[in-house]
Formats: sequence, C-alpha cells, structure tokens
Amino acid sequence: MKWPEINFEESETTFQLLHQWTQMVGKVRLKLSPKKNHSWHVTLYPNSEGLTTGPIPYGPGLFEIKFDFNRHELKIKTSSGRQDKFALGGQTVASFYDQLMEKLDYLGIEVKIHNSPNEIPNAIPFPENTEKLPYHPAAAKNFWKALICMKRTFLEFGESFAGKCSPIHFFWGSFDLAYTRFSGRLAPKFEGELPNMPQDVMAEAYSHELFSVGFWPGNKEFPEPSFYAYIYPNLEDFKKQKVEPKEAYWNDTLGEFMLSYDEVQKSTNGNKTLLEFLNSSYDAGAKVAGWDMEALEAKF
Repeated sequence: MKWPEINFEESETTFQLLHQWTQMVGKVRLKLSPKKNHSWHVTLYPNSEGLTTGPIPYGPGLFEIKFDFNRHELKIKTSSGRQDKFALGGQTVASFYDQLMEKLDYLGIEVKIHNSPNEIPNAIPFPENTEKLPYHPAAAKNFWKALICMKRTFLEFGESFAGKCSPIHFFWGSFDLAYTRFSGRLAPKFEGELPNMPQDVMAEAYSHELFSVGFWPGNKEFPEPSFYAYIYPNLEDFKKQKVEPKEAYWNDTLGEFMLSYDEVQKSTNGNKTLLEFLNSSYDAGAKVAGWDMEALEAKF
C-alpha cells in the first residue's frame, strides 16, 4: 500500500482548522467521559471514515462524534437513533463552534466546554475566531489516510509488548497520533510547561516511566511532518544510541529522535521503514532506561 503524500505548505491552513476543530470535539468527550489515567479519556481515534471520539456516555445511552474525511462532514450519532451532521467546508473556527453546540443542543446533549484552545500560544477563544482559512478536502483526506497507514503499523509494533500501553490515539491538544509503553515504575515529577495546559494534567500524564512514539504534522516553526520517539525521564545516553533507518536523527530542541514522514512515504515499503524506527528507538530507550525488556515481551 502506497502511503499518501503530505505537503505541509499546501496543508497548513487545513491543519490549523483541524487542530482547533478537533479540540472542540475532544473537549466534549473530556467533559462527559469518566476519567482515565494519562488523559486517555479525551483522545480521538482514526477509523474507517476519519477521526472519532468513540462512544461517549450521556443519560441512559451513548453518542459519538465523527469527522468523516470521505464526505467532509462532522457527524453526531446517538444510541437512541437520533443523528445530525454539518459540512466541514467553508467553516471558520467560530462557525464550527456554533454549529457543534447547536447540533448537540438539538440532539438533547447538554454540555459546556472550556472555549479556548490548549497548547496553542496566544490562543483566541473559539467563538471569537472568525478568521477565514481555506479548508482543502484533499489535504484532510491524505492526512487521514496517512493516519490509517500509521495505525496499521503501530498495531503490528504493539504485538510484541506485554506491559501496560496506551491505545493508538490522537491527542487534539498537541495534534499528534501517539502510542506509549510503560515500564511499570514511577517517574520523577514532570516540571515542564506547555501553553494553556494545566500543570497537574502534565504531571499525571508523565507520572510513570514511559517510551512514546508518534506522528506530528508540524507547524510554522517546524514545517516537516515527522515521526518521533522519546523516553521519560529523558536520559543523556538516549541520544547517543543508534536508531534506524539511517535517515533518523536526534533533535536537541525537542529532545527526541525523529524521522521525516517523507522518508517513509517515499520508501519502497513504508510499513517496514517505520517499523525499523519504532523497534530500534524502543530498544534504545528501554536499554538506556534499564527496563526489564524480557519480562515486558509478549510470549505468544
């Protein structure tokens, strides 16, 4: 299967819109879902149509919100059989917010979300952001199709691990797909900061030793869609380890290994190239951190 091309310059405005739209939908899930460790109760998931919240409990039933990147619609469906939708094209951040709240109200779902973005510097509240940015359907569809390719590879990578690990999920705050493994040991308290992100949320997310891999489509300062791999706590020897393929490199600013999406997309076997990166970076991180890799290895 050929991986789709992702051109950041052509996709930038679409990513900007999706970043904030997914935050609104994710905040609905956050507000109404039972809490789960490491904020796993707030994420979205790539599926056969686009991105979904999965089932959210409400009253005596459930509902689900989905981005459909085939038809370029936002869909809301309830277990009672009621549903509604609206088109993604032509929406600003503010109009998307208005439509989402209106449709939820129409379906009898009462929810009030924090109406400012997280992890975005100098953020404008959703209802006030009326900037008109072009939404490119092809860019959104390629992004989603790339997430599907990644999820398939991450699932294969996850087969070998028997310890605690996360789902393969999409964090709308940082706008990245992620998969995380844990050693089972507590970690030092996390002291870092992110724009518009509560410190206690970050401290709980990094409460235990972890190895995390994922994909980030980039931003203006780093306009290169890339895969990443990091450990927490970060250790000086980690960056000295050898990670495959040879195009992978250590980013001092971010403190993680990175591999350009283009290297995977252009390779003759994208799945194999990404698996090399996932396996070698995990081996390097777990070795440096002193994980009991044999005990954490699946035996089936």
